[in-house]
This record gives sequence, structure tokens and C-alpha cells, in this order.
Amino acid sequence: MEAALYDPAEGYYNRSDLKRWGREADYRTSAERSELFAATFARYFARLYEELGAPGAWMIVEGGAGDGSFAWGVLRALESQHPRVFAATQYFIDDRSPDAVSRSRQTLAEFKEHVSFSGLSVFSPSGPWLYFSNELLDAFPVHRVVQGGELYVTLDAGDRFASITGPLSNPRLAEHSLSLAEGQIVEVNLAVEDWFAGVAAKMKEGFVITVDYGAEEGELHNHVLRPTGTLRAFSRHGFVDDVLSAPGEYDITSSVNWTQVKRAGERFGFSVVEFASQDKFLLNAGLLDELEQRLKQIANQADKLCLTTDAREMILPGGMASSFQVLVQKRG
Repeated sequence: MEAALYDPAEGYYNRSDLKRWGREADYRTSAERSELFAATFARYFARLYEELGAPGAWMIVEGGAGDGSFAWGVLRALESQHPRVFAATQYFIDDRSPDAVSRSRQTLAEFKEHVSFSGLSVFSPSGPWLYFSNELLDAFPVHRVVQGGELYVTLDAGDRFASITGPLSNPRLAEHSLSLAEGQIVEVNLAVEDWFAGVAAKMKEGFVITVDYGAEEGELHNHVLRPTGTLRAFSRHGFVDDVLSAPGEYDITSSVNWTQVKRAGERFGFSVVEFASQDKFLLNAGLLDELEQRLKQIANQADKLCLTTDAREMILPGGMASSFQVLVQKRG
């Protein structure tokens, strides 16, 4: 999974010949579906800025920023609606894909005075800040654990990639105390813990806001509900039958274990401020107020209808947003 997604030359996220985002590509994130998503989060970020004491300078770091759509929407909303926050904001893009960084640079050209591109390892915050990610953790490489060990990738008799069972590759996997049924597969995302350790090492005071799709550990490890785990691949908005069939050609993900993310945060002194489905979070964060404000600025009825439809899709029960969750954790 690490090679298929992040190989410098052939990894899915590093290839410049693939169209990953958008209606005609492999997937669409909420930020690309509607400007209301980023604008509502900008409103929420402004609230957190005040909670942190309205510092003269603060930083927003976005992990896995893709083509920069979310960052652009946040900065645009802050500039027009929260100018004091905008003036204090420096926005950092933390993305390991050179292709994505290149696209983000183009998207964010108008905000170049407020945007920096650097990995978290060289990021040196001098005050409070927040780390935001949207569909980042689900793309971290996972271990597939089974009874007696874990699954490795091998070649079958026809030189096709296939799975084979071997011993646990990392002693940390044993710390997760898994009790598995025969034939059951469970993903363990050790990279989540490493990622949180990296964020915690830099953050004395601030917030970690994680948007993704997942479930609590009890559901993910239930052998009746999830007998073969949650690992899956996407291409052109559809499922790929065999995850191993063509590495580097499609997106590979697994559901986030929210129990693990909360536990990792607690280990580093972060408390849970909020955990809710994305639709409920957006409603509480002021999506309808944002919609009303923007509708007043639009004269064209077709554009108004489009914006209203976007809002409805983000808050309707059973819609896409209800299958995503938002976790807010605070330190300091």
C-alpha cells in the first residue's frame, strides 16, 4: 500500500498523469463539491482563533491538501468575512505528493503571502496553531492482521499479486490485543500513531481537526459486521474488485479507527472537544448561516439553486456527509 500510493515515480498520489480529483476522476472530496464546506470550516476556525486568545500570528496546517481547493476556500472566506483572523493567519500545506503541491501552488497563487509549502518535520510553530486534514488518515498504509499473523503480498503461479500469511512484521501490532475469528481480517493503522506523534511533538497549544470516514474499534473489529476488514480501492467513483490488481492506478483506503485516534491523542495530552458525523458538525458550525449569507450575494436564480442543492446534500440524513465524521482534539 505504501508503494502503490506513495512510490516517488509510480505511486498513485505522485503521478502527474492521473486525474484524481473531480467529477470525471476517481473521487471528489467535500471541498470540491461545494464552497460551503470550506467556508463553514473557516467560520469554525475563526471561533477557535478567538478561543486561543486571538494571537497576533497563528498557523493553520493542512495535511494532504490535494489540489488546494479547501485551503483556497478557507482563505477566501477568512479574507472576506474575518479579516482580523485572515491578517494573522499563515497557512501551511503539508503534503508528501510533489504533484499535489504543484497543483496547490497554482490554486493558491493569489494568497501566496499567506501560504507556505513545507513538511511537518521542518515546520516550526512559535505559538498556537491547528492541524486540519480531510480524508488523510484513510490513505495511510495499513497492516492486515489475521489469526496467527498478518497478510503479505506475494506472486502466485501466474505472476499476479496475491496475499499470503506470515508472522507479524512489527512488534507494535501485538500491542493492539486483537482476538480474531477464523478467517477474519482486521486492518491496523500504525501510521496514524506515528502521524499523531509528529503533530504532538510540534504542538504545545492548539487543535487537531480530523475529517474522514470510519467507525469505533468495536464495530471495525466485529467479525460479523466486518469479516474481511475495510480495505478497498476506488477508480472512477467505483470499487475495484481486486485491490492488488494494478498498484499505482487507483486509490486504496481503509476506514479510520476513531477509537485509536482518540487513544493516540490522549497519550499525548489531547482531549476530545467534539466528535460528530460531518452533517451534524457542519450544521452546528453554522452551515445554514453561511448559506443564507451567500444567497444574499447571488442574483442568479440558477446559482442560488445550485448552492442550496449543495447545502442540502451536505446535511440530508443518509447523504454522503453522514458517512463521514469530524473529530476535534485540543491540547493546552
